[in-house]
Amino acid sequence: MAGERLPTAPRERKPALAALAVLLILVGALGATVLVLRAGDRIEVVKVKDGASIAAGESITRSKVEPVMVASDTAVKYVKWKQLAALQELKAKSAIPGGAVVVGQMFAAKTGLPAGKASVGLSLKEGQYPAGLKQGDTVAAYRVSANGSGSNRDKDSGGAGGSTPLVADARVDSIVTKDDSTISTGNRSVTLLVDSDDAAALTSAASAGEVAVVLVPGSGD
Repeated sequence: MAGERLPTAPRERKPALAALAVLLILVGALGATVLVLRAGDRIEVVKVKDGASIAAGESITRSKVEPVMVASDTAVKYVKWKQLAALQELKAKSAIPGGAVVVGQMFAAKTGLPAGKASVGLSLKEGQYPAGLKQGDTVAAYRVSANGSGSNRDKDSGGAGGSTPLVADARVDSIVTKDDSTISTGNRSVTLLVDSDDAAALTSAASAGEVAVVLVPGSGD
């Protein structure tokens, strides 16, 4: 009859393809879930504060670092914030700038002196060092007499009364306050990192207690 539609063939069902489609959907959902979970796996690690820095051979101080959250990554040897006390027992292998996240490879239990450098210890009385002197500062060392005035016999080789310092550019490697049992004496035991060529003259003046240090541009923060 006119207008009647011809019968259509029944659709062929493909259960295997349907199962594959469902499997792909499940795999995609699982992958997305894993990514979300990994993104949320964060740890608290040590970071050098912006504006601060750690000098080579210097130990971490609490005032120069802060905790920061980062994504956990076993390929990166982050120093966790809870390990800060142990980190403070170590010394930086090289200078670490502000804003850097700390990793284990930056530190070692002992650090050798850089080539061409020597370590010289000073025993300084109050008035022979500036207030606020701290580890990492850059200083110049002058020869003075035991009472703090310029030493005339050393003016030719550089002294407080002359224009040439014994050492023009030295770094404070360590500093310790020396107190007696009852009263703070104001004395300081200071170790300077200097050029090897300057070590002899500085050691000679130090042994006589005739050294004073002053801060110079370039001092650490």
